Amino acid sequence: MTLQGEELLDALERGEVRAAEPDGAGGWVVHAWVKEAILDVFRESEIVEQGLEATEGARMFRDKAALPVRRFTADDGVRVVPGGSAIRRGSYVGKGVVCMPPMYINVGAYVGEGTMVDSHALVGTCAQVGSGVHVSAACQVGGVLEPAGARPVIVEDGAFLGGNTGLYEGVLVGAGAVLASGVVLTATTPLFDLVSETQLTGTPDEPLQVPAGAVVVPGVRALDSEFARAQGLSAACAVIVKYRDEGTDARTALEDALR
Repeated sequence: MTLQGEELLDALERGEVRAAEPDGAGGWVVHAWVKEAILDVFRESEIVEQGLEATEGARMFRDKAALPVRRFTADDGVRVVPGGSAIRRGSYVGKGVVCMPPMYINVGAYVGEGTMVDSHALVGTCAQVGSGVHVSAACQVGGVLEPAGARPVIVEDGAFLGGNTGLYEGVLVGAGAVLASGVVLTATTPLFDLVSETQLTGTPDEPLQVPAGAVVVPGVRALDSEFARAQGLSAACAVIVKYRDEGTDARTALEDALR
């Protein structure tokens, strides 16, 4: 399937087309044509004045005509709390999603049912976030449009992304994984598993994958050179300290009252 323009944006909003989707065998398949088509929308759309989220008469924004801020009805089942949030045209937002201000969901993104996107959080272009995920305050789920074949950031169902976490360059966070506050992961960030005593690595072509249920905290590792040792230098890494258990579930549970 190859769609363009308004047809593509409508299909993305309905969740019928995605920049990446499960392949049915535990992996993911990337649809490069979707990102190429989104880039075409940017190229072909002129910049126009646009209104505020709730005020048709106001003209505060100037952006691409094809990508205005989305508007929702009761039928959508999405809760957007007042205070400066924006969800761009061409993004999918499932029923029961809660958006705390200010937050932003960009074109091509997919946010599954029951997920919470907290204050100052970003779900970037084409990022794929599953159902029941907690995207905590100031979390940055990086976007990707170029190169066209690159994998977007993927967060599978039930994951918990702590405050000030950052995911970039096609990182995949497995189902139910927990990232503690301050964890930053790129395609090639070293991830050390203390449980299995192994190191997980990624490459720009095959980005890092965080195992399902892993509990990840920020870490540092010593740099092994004469100069680094003399200066006491170390570099950032991430560490799996355990895998999710009942205690983890209790600490990361979302209160129903917040919905």
